Amino acid sequence: MHQTFTVTGMTCGHCEKAVTRAIQDADPQAQVTIDRSQNKVDVESTQPRDTLAKAIAEEGYAVAA
Repeated sequence: MHQTFTVTGMTCGHCEKAVTRAIQDADPQAQVTIDRSQNKVDVESTQPRDTLAKAIAEEGYAVAA
């Protein structure tokens, strides 16, 4: 299932890796594409949206509803 998140607070490549790792910790098979300039995180995952949003938030980034 394709999901798009608006994630603020990503300022560098390390941030992108942290968000990707958080998502893939929740779903190791997830495909993650990040457009930091647009604050967009596109995810292909079987996990519920809430699970992925929580994983991103726990890494310290704000996820818009």
